[in-house]
Amino acid sequence: MGIVAGLDSSPDFTRIVVCDTDTGAVLRQGYAPHPVDTPDGAARPSDVDPQAWLLSLGEAAGGGLLEGVQAIGVSAQQNALIPLDAQGNTVRPAIVGGDRRAQVAAADLIDALGGREAWAQAVGCVPQAAQPVTKLRWLAKAEPENARRTAALLQAHDWLVWQLLGRPVRRTTDRGGASGTGYWSAAAGGYRSDLVELALGHQAMLPEVIGPSDAAGTTPEGLLISAGTGETMAAAFGLGLGFGDAVVSLGASGSVMAVHPEALADTSGMITSLADATGMHLPVVTTLNAVRTLRGTAELLGLADLESLSDLAMKSTPGSHGLVMLPYLEGERTPNLPHTAGTLAGLRRESMRAEHLARASFEGMLCGLADALDVLRGRGVEVRRIFLLGKAAELPAVQAAAPMLFGAQVVVPQPADYAAIGAARQAAWALGVSQGTLDPRTPPVWQGAAAQVLEPGDEMAVGQAVRQQFVSVREQTHPGAFRA
Repeated sequence: MGIVAGLDSSPDFTRIVVCDTDTGAVLRQGYAPHPVDTPDGAARPSDVDPQAWLLSLGEAAGGGLLEGVQAIGVSAQQNALIPLDAQGNTVRPAIVGGDRRAQVAAADLIDALGGREAWAQAVGCVPQAAQPVTKLRWLAKAEPENARRTAALLQAHDWLVWQLLGRPVRRTTDRGGASGTGYWSAAAGGYRSDLVELALGHQAMLPEVIGPSDAAGTTPEGLLISAGTGETMAAAFGLGLGFGDAVVSLGASGSVMAVHPEALADTSGMITSLADATGMHLPVVTTLNAVRTLRGTAELLGLADLESLSDLAMKSTPGSHGLVMLPYLEGERTPNLPHTAGTLAGLRRESMRAEHLARASFEGMLCGLADALDVLRGRGVEVRRIFLLGKAAELPAVQAAAPMLFGAQVVVPQPADYAAIGAARQAAWALGVSQGTLDPRTPPVWQGAAAQVLEPGDEMAVGQAVRQQFVSVREQTHPGAFRA
């Protein structure tokens, strides 16, 4: 069929992969940072001119990278909100990232609709500071004139697709991106425009949600542009996730997501019900503490890096000689304990050794993520295989403990630009459908990610004993934390 491209516009850079349409093999790659000034040591800016994303895209595509490409898919950072005026110009810079400014606005919105359960039933998630609906509420309160000028709303991948197509009258998005806005219901498959009005104070034009294999349009040069999607959905598509698969992502905070045939409404607010890039659903549970637990322990023990912490932890044994760490260092979202602190339990003379504390930090982090997995399993989500992502996934202490604590096969994919690959796979799907060679209900089958596969094996029982040790301490310290 030819070659297609996938571009991923992350918070910091643009990556482009050019792939063989039939196999998914990566043929060429491009990269460019976003030209956004961030002082050394400063946090990533919360306001970004989206033109920076276009400049980065142009640089990444330089040198003839896209020569011969027939279709492009776009993946981009989620939760970026681009308010447009009636002429299609940006009212203000895009509001990106977690944006702590919007925390009060999230609480306002929860109360305005009647509580967490009302939001969970309406759109499958409870407002968080990062979500576009919450940013709209902040905009209405903090910048009322800009709010009044706002006539249309786009997210990052919507805006990039629109620009690539030459800013046509029709603006589109996909289910995946729409499901993270806080004003589109994955269960109902439609917008809740009343929630836009609740947040912004008036209605605004929203992009048309098109199907996973639909094309957003064709450029004047004849290049097909697929629907695009958010980074999370694109990465899941690039990894080739299917039923029974879950992803545990190890960043400073953690997340667990799995493929499921239906949207899950969770009145506790622990599950965010997202749609994926194939027509299925991606329920997500997040934790506030993952790798930050390891970094804090390494600093406490005077170790230079996480590799040293891992080496030290491997000198201990499963269960850390009875030492248990509840890793709620920044408070916690799963379970919902926003104002708590971490706990170190089981201190005895024989457990007060550096290697046992190192091991307890790994086990505490992974048990916290196993709790998040159990939230999904408790709602009927099948988990047979777990993809473990993030640099920490390569640490020997993580790989030794994860299969036994998660109670499932663990797959550690080789590092790759999975979001960009997922965007390219979407482009190949849309291209094949347009040419009549692919079924609009069945995406192209591409070669799977090269990966290391870890089995729990004979240590399953040991892992479950360590998990029970963790759960006992959690229940003693925070009784009923997981009860609705």
